Amino acid sequence: MPPTPTPRTTTSTTSTTSTAGAAPSRRRSWLTLLLLLALCYGVAAAGAVATGDAVSTYAALDRPAWAPPGWLFGPVWTVLYGMIAVAGWLVTRRPGPGRRPALVAWGVQLGLNALWTPLFFAAGQYGLAFLDIALLLAAVAATALLCARVDRRAALLLVPYLLWVGYAAALNLALWLTN
Repeated sequence: MPPTPTPRTTTSTTSTTSTAGAAPSRRRSWLTLLLLLALCYGVAAAGAVATGDAVSTYAALDRPAWAPPGWLFGPVWTVLYGMIAVAGWLVTRRPGPGRRPALVAWGVQLGLNALWTPLFFAAGQYGLAFLDIALLLAAVAATALLCARVDRRAALLLVPYLLWVGYAAALNLALWLTN
């Protein structure tokens, strides 16, 4: 007669599995954050390369009195891109059915964001740039709403971005109409 196997306790197996899986999961989470930061700042870098001398172009435009100085854009976008990346990261960390639509919207808004700078500065297509930024504004609003269903902190991180894009859309329209 074969020997009967000794029963294992569920507690030790569960705790060993969850402890062993915690380190790779945490590492993967940080790698995801780094990837999203690289993606967002990559969009910024690509825009900077595609535009050439955006500072001179902006300075040469007939701007409304409420237009910000050119030096302000770099610091504002640096902070916003970091917030966009962290918002996406927070969503990736939450399981559930709302995560996928939020991440798709996050990608769409980043793509529209990437298009605006070359349209406006490199191509001088102020009307197409306005269309793009209007779509971007809608995409950021949709992204924030979808993110709120997954992680409220992610949605809150997108609020300054939404406000800045709204302001930038008004500025784009004013520049298109006067130049």
